[in-house]
Amino acid sequence: MNELLIYGKHLAGPFLVALDLLGTFVFALSGAAAGVKSKLDLFGLMVLAFATGNAGGIIRDLLIGAVPPAAIRDWRYLGVCILAGLVTFLWYPNIDVQRRPVLLFDGAGLALFAVTGTQKALAAGLNPVMAAIMGMLTGIGGGMLRDVLVNETPTVLRADLYAVAALAAGVVVVTGHVMHYPSFAFLIPGALLCFFLRVMAIFRGWHLPLAGTGSRSR
Repeated sequence: MNELLIYGKHLAGPFLVALDLLGTFVFALSGAAAGVKSKLDLFGLMVLAFATGNAGGIIRDLLIGAVPPAAIRDWRYLGVCILAGLVTFLWYPNIDVQRRPVLLFDGAGLALFAVTGTQKALAAGLNPVMAAIMGMLTGIGGGMLRDVLVNETPTVLRADLYAVAALAAGVVVVTGHVMHYPSFAFLIPGALLCFFLRVMAIFRGWHLPLAGTGSRSR
């Protein structure tokens, strides 16, 4: 078990950065796609892609004291956002992007940021409960900013699984931490659970009970 933990710690750093960059890329894709839908020009699309891709990570890094945030310190975060913006701009010329692809990209970003945010919070010394909450905040940050910038009601305020899915991913990661298993081994299962819940909310209509439904059912 000790050798497994040592090996896990050796892999955790590069693996976490890779997941963080991947989460930035797919969140930036969702921002760029929303920008095309809102008929932004190339510059506006790039700004929205960067804001969406990095808002959650910047919030996370500021709250755990990792200053300056990785999105500002590491050029790769800007690079993947530019790539996402260019891909989206060239892939969808002169057409409106339907909402469903945006939501799928958003779900992937939500899942990846939720687990990396939780793991970075644990590494910064936060207790498991606060680390899971930090992961949730990391996950929902980009999507909230994107929706506000394109003048839409943030997804997290709608009747579907968004913050709950991100929190579930964080709980999976902290469970591995509490059980003293290599933390990176729980990142992928946590991300898959979050993405599954979001997909079910999009395609199957899964959601939490609506406010006031109890009183109407009487």
